[in-house]
Amino acid sequence: MSRNKYILYVVLGLTMILGLAFGIQVKKLQRQVRSAVRIVPAEPKSREGVDQNGLASNGATSLARPAILVKFRAGVSEDTITQITARFDDQVQDEIEAVPGLTTIHDPDNKDAGGLAAKYQALPEVEYAEPNYEISIDQTASDENLLNDPRITEQWALTDLSVPQAWANTKGSRDIVVAVLDSGVEYTHADLRNNIWTRPADMKPYQDRDLGTIDDIHGYNAVANDGDPIDENGHGTNCAGIIGAECGNSLGVCGVNWKIQIMSLKVVNAGGFGYVADAVEALNYAIARKHAGVNLRVINASWGLTEHSQALEAVISKAHEAGILFVAASGNTGTNIDATPRYPASYRLGNIISVAATDKSGALAQFSNYGTTSVNVAAPGKDILTTALGNDYKECSGTSMAAPMVTAVAALSLSDHPNLSVDQLRSLMLRSVDKLPDLQGKIITGGRINAAKAAAH
Repeated sequence: MSRNKYILYVVLGLTMILGLAFGIQVKKLQRQVRSAVRIVPAEPKSREGVDQNGLASNGATSLARPAILVKFRAGVSEDTITQITARFDDQVQDEIEAVPGLTTIHDPDNKDAGGLAAKYQALPEVEYAEPNYEISIDQTASDENLLNDPRITEQWALTDLSVPQAWANTKGSRDIVVAVLDSGVEYTHADLRNNIWTRPADMKPYQDRDLGTIDDIHGYNAVANDGDPIDENGHGTNCAGIIGAECGNSLGVCGVNWKIQIMSLKVVNAGGFGYVADAVEALNYAIARKHAGVNLRVINASWGLTEHSQALEAVISKAHEAGILFVAASGNTGTNIDATPRYPASYRLGNIISVAATDKSGALAQFSNYGTTSVNVAAPGKDILTTALGNDYKECSGTSMAAPMVTAVAALSLSDHPNLSVDQLRSLMLRSVDKLPDLQGKIITGGRINAAKAAAH
């Protein structure tokens, strides 16, 4: 063999060995990367186009948005319901356990929801059927973020509500759970994280026969049907800060309750809208958790819709039976909702408190809805300093900010009077007001909520 050929063979051999070694190292590196990094897809802003039978990574069912909600009459069997939906080429998506017979229906053909609901409504087996109405949050344009660490003296609403006087009796309790039915909550916020509800270690993850197992660590995300109700819009985080931003921690703002547990129920997406079916699912979850032992006493709903949803009304009524107060924003169109109803504020249910907004002068805010048979009380709702996304703070306005003021006062009262029934609590809230001239003839009580009066009873 010539010297040149010998050198060539040696070079080829070394090249093959080095290539093999490099390949082994690349595969090892790939395995390491796969074990260290998990690619997480972005959450869809709606359920449109999602496989009806797909499974989420947590074992819960990933759902397309339901087209309609149908309440079947008592005694109608599951087989009959399945036959009816199959006749219309539809699918039963979920049965709402809190309201027997109430189901969400998915229409793969995306037919007109109003026409489809009418077809179901005409059936003798159906009590009522309605489209899956869209809901929207009750907020006005927000002011600029406050970048500097704000002082409690900037929170004028606490003084208007007589909250410092109420703190002489109670500063809140970790035994009380309040749910924010909204866009979720930034539960990692430094001013909120210590007052966020966490599922007790001895409580199993939420189980739903149709939706699957949901690892509800801090609440429930009905938009994505999973256990991560993190806020992508900011509205729910604004409401949560009013209710229970931690006090005495040298950070940001102070909520009405120094100590509380805030459960996040996400029904509004990043764009600021959602659907009735998601609200119904989240309320069904909340009622189930109450029955499972969670001391959930108040739900805050700072959103609304103009259509009368019987399904939403029915599940709020079931929350009443479960002992849960429901506080609703009256809306921001400056109209009389006696004449032009806005729901859920306009439902005539025994557990609902409908809330108008006042400004710094104690007058009804220009944007606030009102009604002498529909709106119960008022609370500060203009230029309210509260928590915001990104571990931040901002001023917000709207009946959306007034409603959590009332929710917070109800929770504060419960911390000192934990045995109040939901009816007693609602009655106490309606009695605990300061009568204001501008509210006379505008709302039922003619008054703004007073925390000191509510806590003293």
